[in-house]
Amino acid sequence: MRLKHSLPLLFLGAGLGLALLPATPPRAATQAAETGAEPPPGAPVEAPPEEETRSIAYSVTLPETGDAALDEAIRRASALERLRESAPVDTYGLIGRAIAESDHLRDALRSEGYYGGRFAVLVEGTPPETPGLATRLQSRPAGATPVAVAVTVVPGPRYTLAAPRLVAEPAGTALPDGLSQALPGAGLAAGAPARAQPVLDAEARITTALREAGHPFASLRRRVLVDHDARVLEVTFLIAPGPRAQFARPRVIGTGPAAGTAPGGSETRTETRTDARTDAGLLGRIVAPLEGETYRPAKLEEARRNLLSLDVFSTVRARAAERLDESGRLPVTFTVIERPLRAIGFSAAYETRYGPTFSTYWEHRNLLGGAEKLRLEAEVNRLGTTGDTSDTGGRLAASLKTPWFAGRNQTLSLDTAALRERPDAYDRDAFTLGATLERSLSPRLALSAGPQVEFSRVTQDGETTSYQLLGLLGTLRWTDVDNPLNPSRGLRGTLLVNPIYSLGESNAFTRLRAQASTYLDLSGDQGSILALRGAVGSILGASFGGVPPDKRFYSGGGGSVRGYSYQSVGPRTAAAEPAGGLSQVEATLELRQRVSGPWGMAVFVDAGSVTRDPMPDFGNLRFGAGLGLRYLTGIGPLRADIALPLNRESGDSAFGLYLGIGQAF
Repeated sequence: MRLKHSLPLLFLGAGLGLALLPATPPRAATQAAETGAEPPPGAPVEAPPEEETRSIAYSVTLPETGDAALDEAIRRASALERLRESAPVDTYGLIGRAIAESDHLRDALRSEGYYGGRFAVLVEGTPPETPGLATRLQSRPAGATPVAVAVTVVPGPRYTLAAPRLVAEPAGTALPDGLSQALPGAGLAAGAPARAQPVLDAEARITTALREAGHPFASLRRRVLVDHDARVLEVTFLIAPGPRAQFARPRVIGTGPAAGTAPGGSETRTETRTDARTDAGLLGRIVAPLEGETYRPAKLEEARRNLLSLDVFSTVRARAAERLDESGRLPVTFTVIERPLRAIGFSAAYETRYGPTFSTYWEHRNLLGGAEKLRLEAEVNRLGTTGDTSDTGGRLAASLKTPWFAGRNQTLSLDTAALRERPDAYDRDAFTLGATLERSLSPRLALSAGPQVEFSRVTQDGETTSYQLLGLLGTLRWTDVDNPLNPSRGLRGTLLVNPIYSLGESNAFTRLRAQASTYLDLSGDQGSILALRGAVGSILGASFGGVPPDKRFYSGGGGSVRGYSYQSVGPRTAAAEPAGGLSQVEATLELRQRVSGPWGMAVFVDAGSVTRDPMPDFGNLRFGAGLGLRYLTGIGPLRADIALPLNRESGDSAFGLYLGIGQAF
């Protein structure tokens, strides 16, 4: 006759994770061990005397079973070890803790599939239930060696899993197609070790599969039977899928007028708030596509992200109702909290040769009620490089962004700027106008394109030329990083295509540039990050002299090849100033290391090359290397880098110091 018993799966909060436990675990012993209270009723431990007792030091010896995973489970489950330093106890508390340790050892064994294992806890070589033990320990002289607590475990044979079963509730209910495919992916296969975690993983995957199949109210129970004769764990999932539902008309509450109009003339109602500012019609257009769609959590999350992308809400929460409405559809409500209407910010940077740069901005995040963002910016740079303002540059700019313009996930940006640039390579005074339509193709991929107009006067090597330029700027951007300000993993890249026609010169050329960076978490805890960056560019269709100096490629400085002066890498003019080039290659390797708390360091090597030929040249690379200091803040790391040029030429600086906010890339 085979011996079987059923076990529910419960949660262990002591760091073990989830384990198979007895149906009625003796929790009173655990409570006594952790709080120092009386042991559970019936335990043969004498009551402490009325006089005050002193705490006692003890040491714990944990077993080595030969199974590293089991040893780790025992270590994490052991309250004796976990509370040894953080929660001092007297002798009676130690005895209670030692008695309760049996529950934790049983949990650890079963979590790894050992259902026939044996274990023991000895205090000074004596079982903790021994009468008089606490009194003898209390009589030990002060300063004696810590009380020795030894834990022994004999795991016994490891049980295996039987083929799991899916059973519908009530009987005869149809289950979604492909539900059983969730089991192999969770590691729940016949003959596998009877560990608890694969069972729980399978449950999570089944629940997710039910939700993705359109069943918002699906529920799942598990039945676990242990066959000790066959040493097999039998798992049955009892599934009640509930109805397959479609979304009802969504509601957005917390902002907006009392009513708006959704596509097709249907009303999208929102609740009114006294400081409501965002047009309900816009919110209705964003969430309206959910109506009639089969329920899927991913669809709900997509709508939530679309609302959040308006950049007027600090929080957007999505909540599905707990029951269907009268029409048999699932009501869903989005609750939003608005951000402050206006914002102001600033940034600063410093380079040794060019002095400080300061910039500031002011923005209105909801100018006309449709989440339009008006942003005004000002910058002044190259301060302190000469005794006057002849080399000081600056920029005044304004932009207006209108989200969801003429389509879903499309943003129209109108930009204008007046610029005064005074780098070593050229002097430039310009006025620019531009319009860009950006569309999100996916949460990670965005495409933007639009016309540009520029009127400028550029001087290089004593020769001044006026330009009237018409262009089209197209950008494809991929962003998949965990933190845009301080990434520790992921990849991001940009591809730029910029055809330009010069009215005065009657010639055309196209600027092409691709850049990518990736981030590798070497330590697994964001303590050591390897950051890699590469860029390549080319200008096609015109000779070197037919391309305005400011449209050529330059390298050198804080954003490219550190250690070299700004724009100094590459060809030179007759006056030995940077001339720029028709091609560019750049690469960076940077190791970012957290040192202590918010402090960190970086070591890096940069490389770059600029040539007059449109074909990029890897044979004339300039290298720079250096060290950096980082201090992490809520707006990104404060950065200080010092770099040396490794193959400097005449006129190059001996070193470069760069201060700024945010990582170099």
